[in-house]
Amino acid sequence: MRLVTRMARLPRIDVVGVPQHIIVRGVDRQPCFFDRSDRTLYLEILRDAASRCNAAVHAFVLMTNHVHLLATGGLPGALSSMMQLTGLRYVRRVNGLYMRTGTLFEGRFRGSLVQSERYLLSCMRYIELNPVRARMVERAEDYPWSSYQNNAGIERAGWLTPHDEYLRLGTSEAERVQAWRNLVSITLDDNEMSSIRNHAARNRVLGDKVFQQHIADMLGRRVHIMPPGRPWPARNRSAGSGEGSS
Repeated sequence: MRLVTRMARLPRIDVVGVPQHIIVRGVDRQPCFFDRSDRTLYLEILRDAASRCNAAVHAFVLMTNHVHLLATGGLPGALSSMMQLTGLRYVRRVNGLYMRTGTLFEGRFRGSLVQSERYLLSCMRYIELNPVRARMVERAEDYPWSSYQNNAGIERAGWLTPHDEYLRLGTSEAERVQAWRNLVSITLDDNEMSSIRNHAARNRVLGDKVFQQHIADMLGRRVHIMPPGRPWPARNRSAGSGEGSS
């Protein structure tokens, strides 16, 4: 009998102080929110989990069958702990409420580190424009379950932490709010959306080559997306190195 072995999954790319775009999806793309109260409950649990795990949430959107977050961890593993705690508590409550069993979310969330200086605001726009792209609403401000309500000054959420890049949009709250509304009114181009989507789906680092190399040197592993058709580098058998699928 031939035994097929699988290499252990690489640890998640996680660097303290570097924001991360996180995506968690419902199992088999099934809904994870069934009522407005479910979304309220999820945000309450997320807020508590972020506080407990030393994580700062900058942006979010709750869709019907998935969630996007932009958050920064203050300790190693903070974001993984936040997502695990949020998922466990939310599923337990929802299962009890609807008399169901089993999980609601995929076992492992996807995410990408985001270079603040060049990509963070684009990632925030990508997150908050999700309902518009999905044709659930015509404008970002029409969707109540995203951080746009906070960042555009419509309804403040005291538990969200504005990122430094957002704060640099203006010297006053009024200036920042107007600047953010102007930015979100501009549609992301296809290349921006594809890059943000692909890096998160593959758990890679969204940034320029210098930033990616800096993170790669820090972690001792590849963090960028390989160009299509490019062969894998030869393994150093004597060193026992290699990278399994993620």
